[in-house]
Amino acid sequence: MSMNPIKKTEETVAAPAVNKISITLTSRNPKSLEKVCADIITLAKNQKVKAKGPIRIPNKVLKITTRKSPCGEGTNTWDRFEMRIHKRVIHILSTQDFVKQMNTISIEAGVDVEVIMDKKEAKN
Repeated sequence: MSMNPIKKTEETVAAPAVNKISITLTSRNPKSLEKVCADIITLAKNQKVKAKGPIRIPNKVLKITTRKSPCGEGTNTWDRFEMRIHKRVIHILSTQDFVKQMNTISIEAGVDVEVIMDKKEAKN
């Protein structure tokens, strides 16, 4: 009797593609900015996704100095106005499913969100 070796077929299961997501949040109101950051971080922890942040970027201060007098006559008195822009960055390693879940977060008025996705190479 001849024994034929049993051929093993290997099925490779494709792992879901892991993406590096960088979320940049910008606002003039730091309280609403921190609330949105906290919502994103809690969602990432609930989904068991690696998240780094929020990384606080230095504030940008825009200043304008104008004369109080509309006609230019009178004493030289000046008004000084400034606007502070706060910025936070969050880095997340996750799949496409997390991005779909992230759309359910309520973003407060005045908070700008920019999402940048990069594909991460799988190590073999």
